Amino acid sequence: MAPQDWMEAEKQGAVSHAFSPYTDNGGTSLAIAGEDFCLVAADTRQSEGYSINSRYAPKAYKFSNGAVLATSGMHADGHTLAKRLEQRLEWYEHNHGKKMSVGAMAQMLSTILYQKRFFPYYTFNILGGLDEHGKGAIYTYDPVGSHEREGWRAAGSGGSLVQPFLDNQIGHKHQQSPQVPITLEKALKVAKDAFSGAAERDIYTGDMAELFIITKDGVHVEQYPLKRD
Repeated sequence: MAPQDWMEAEKQGAVSHAFSPYTDNGGTSLAIAGEDFCLVAADTRQSEGYSINSRYAPKAYKFSNGAVLATSGMHADGHTLAKRLEQRLEWYEHNHGKKMSVGAMAQMLSTILYQKRFFPYYTFNILGGLDEHGKGAIYTYDPVGSHEREGWRAAGSGGSLVQPFLDNQIGHKHQQSPQVPITLEKALKVAKDAFSGAAERDIYTGDMAELFIITKDGVHVEQYPLKRD
């Protein structure tokens, strides 16, 4: 189309249409690793724009090997990714007669995300569990599979609010006091305070937080109510 034709089309009120396969459903997730535990948590609000689609759409998924994945971003992609991971864990157990370790699952998740790099899952993932020594392990990812192991991490729409709080309370950043291993009781208190604070400032975080406590005895789930407005 010639330039003059574009100008004429604009005068006639021509409208450009576009389609995106992605959407951001908001929400916040975090994880904290301890000496003998791992805490993974996410809120349950699913929203789009200024609308709340659901007040209970969990973003954290427990797997058969005792690991927990917290996702944020596009809820449909996160749900699909969790189903694909559970299927791969089932195949592994059938083939090898044992459950996949958290470290192996972390590498597998990275490979799955990288395979989809040209049409990626629009998710920001945190994988938590216990390593082969029984210590808490957290692996954080970008949408195309780049990952690293960390001691604490927050992600999602409220991640920029929660991360500095975790850096201060868990990592003792900008403090004179020596860093000591965190207990499960303190980790739970910090996580609940983090979600309460994020819900005050982030409209995409709220309703309820689900906290997955991973220990050698298994995975225990707690629910913590948040603001509903």
